[in-house]
Amino acid sequence: MRIPMPRALALALIPVLAISVSGCAKRSAKSDLPYVARDVSTLYTAARARLDSHQYKLAAALFDEVERQHPYSIWARRAQLMSAFSYYLNQDYSESIASAQRFLAVHPGNRDAPYAYYLIGLSYYEQIADVTRDQKITQQALDSLGELTRRYPNTKYASDARLKIDLVRDHLAGKEMEIGRFYQSRGQWLAASMRFRAVVDQYQTTTHAPEALLRLTESYLALGLPTEANKAAAVLGANYPGSDWYKRAYALMQDNKDKLAKVPSPAS
Repeated sequence: MRIPMPRALALALIPVLAISVSGCAKRSAKSDLPYVARDVSTLYTAARARLDSHQYKLAAALFDEVERQHPYSIWARRAQLMSAFSYYLNQDYSESIASAQRFLAVHPGNRDAPYAYYLIGLSYYEQIADVTRDQKITQQALDSLGELTRRYPNTKYASDARLKIDLVRDHLAGKEMEIGRFYQSRGQWLAASMRFRAVVDQYQTTTHAPEALLRLTESYLALGLPTEANKAAAVLGANYPGSDWYKRAYALMQDNKDKLAKVPSPAS
């Protein structure tokens, strides 16, 4: 799911990454670069130059070299997160996630931890596929963005994450609707109603809620459950009284008044 803002926001926020003065644990770094011993200043400057010239893959490799060759320098920790950022810009999302997760594993209390969580969330978010495909990545985006907002609710990263969470939830609801409509088209009304019920119960604040209530009305009528259909239509009317979805549900219930009239009362 590509939205114009994430890259610009990430670029604007990267200057706030702190230069740490404490040591950094070693790792067996994977790099496409041959090992050539260089001083830390030369390596970091070269990496930053590649980043500024949009050579993101090479920049990431050079930042990795900073950590590999100078793991205890004051630049190693910053280079580790800059590597994750460079991978993100190059759309190497799995590498970005792995680098950011490694940073968090080694430095969980670092002041730049919120940014690492943010990069993980963005990397999953950018990979969200349309609703006709598997939504595992979408759920991972929701989980990682949610973790960021829970851990660091007052950061600028959490503010952006909350906006994306709303979009991700709407996307997941759309997937439920897509499956529900498929079941409806095959006359599998019970399976369809379960999908629409999930949208109403779990994603009631999304844009798909009114359609889900209409589809529930249709499914319940097809299942011979006019009372449940009437309840769904009533909820739709109470919450979305002027919508086309309610107009359709109302017309549907009017066409099925005879079924409703035959429903016995609780006292009968």
